[in-house]
Amino acid sequence: MRLFVSVDLDGLADEIATVQEHLEDASGIRPTDPSQAHITLKFLGDTDEDRLPELTEKLENAVGEAGVDPFSAEIGGLGVFPHLDYISVVWVGVRSGSNQLLRLHEAVEDQITAIGFDPEDHDFTPHATVARMDHAGGKELVQEVVENQDPNIGTVQIDEVRLKESELTSDGPEYSTVERFEL
Repeated sequence: MRLFVSVDLDGLADEIATVQEHLEDASGIRPTDPSQAHITLKFLGDTDEDRLPELTEKLENAVGEAGVDPFSAEIGGLGVFPHLDYISVVWVGVRSGSNQLLRLHEAVEDQITAIGFDPEDHDFTPHATVARMDHAGGKELVQEVVENQDPNIGTVQIDEVRLKESELTSDGPEYSTVERFEL
């Protein structure tokens, strides 16, 4: 099973699709499915199914330890990874709610690395990927959109963390919820 831990951006698909429209003429851009938009708290990768009970226990602990109550997160703005000169990912950011997301990420990171998963090798930036760049053909258009657009995507109520499975298909990844952990 290819797993990750996330909070989903339910109800913002139309707004994310509108942002993606500004990028659609860029050569090399591959939009994500806006109905599957999420903020990844921790990518676990290929995981043996028999580890699910242990993962479930650790994620329950993490959500409890984070001490985060249900909250609203305002989604907006654009950014890229790793940087504007070499773009591999285009994302929308989090205008409010970052502190709660950071606390959730840190608690998940602590619990999951304690059972042998690799620690993150970069700082956590709460974001939802809206597109990936396969080649730099349309880089200038993407740079222009990112530098000149500051979209307000909307506000989402976050009341749970989800353990999700990512199944790679020819049409892109398909995500399904394996487990939910209420805040």
